[in-house]
Amino acid sequence: MVGKLAGKVALVTGSSRGIGLSIAKKFDDAGAKVILHSRNGIDQNIIQTFKQQPIILKFDINSSQSIEKAILTLYNDVEFPGIDILVNNAGITRDRLAINMSSDDFSTVIDTNLNGTFNVTQPIFKKMIKSRKGTIINMSSIVGLSGNIGQVNYAASKAGLIGMTKALAREGALRNICVNAIAPGMFDSDMTKDLSDKIKDAILSTIPLKRFGKVDEIADVALFLASSQYITGQTIVIDGGQSI
Repeated sequence: MVGKLAGKVALVTGSSRGIGLSIAKKFDDAGAKVILHSRNGIDQNIIQTFKQQPIILKFDINSSQSIEKAILTLYNDVEFPGIDILVNNAGITRDRLAINMSSDDFSTVIDTNLNGTFNVTQPIFKKMIKSRKGTIINMSSIVGLSGNIGQVNYAASKAGLIGMTKALAREGALRNICVNAIAPGMFDSDMTKDLSDKIKDAILSTIPLKRFGKVDEIADVALFLASSQYITGQTIVIDGGQSI
């Protein structure tokens, strides 16, 4: 059986672990040739779990020069067919109440999550425009829709990604390029594992499905969007009903 993404090339930023790795493996299972990305490289044990040998890219999403060099190196290979799917997953948090948040706390998160996403997207979007095809998926958050205490910087960056998604979708539609966002809620992760039972219970009380999500469920949504050619400019919320 041919996979949904057979013959496609997919770059997933921040794919050394967590959500990014789960999406990359889901795409690999669906037949895509995956490009893994990390600022510091990918563990060899992770690479060996893929069905197809992944391409490994190392660059800092805060450095346009670093990104351009990495992307141009790929496209200068005459056998490289081009990137069909881009998933912008890389990002950071620096949580603090607004009254305690330094300007560096704020600007660093904006620079990485919002500016960094644009830095990666622009050179690849240019290539997609020329080839008249492509799919871009931006990883936002329900925090970008509803806000959250202690995350003014993160909420601003993720809300910005939703605006960027809609604008890029309008530009990309002229060349058959679909651009969408995913807005996850609370998921099982290293962060949630460290929470006390009291805090977990408080959060779960706000989620109608009464559980945290699993990263593989985000990967399912990413695969759905990567397989679609008639959904664009949308933000898919996956939060167990928390934002109802």
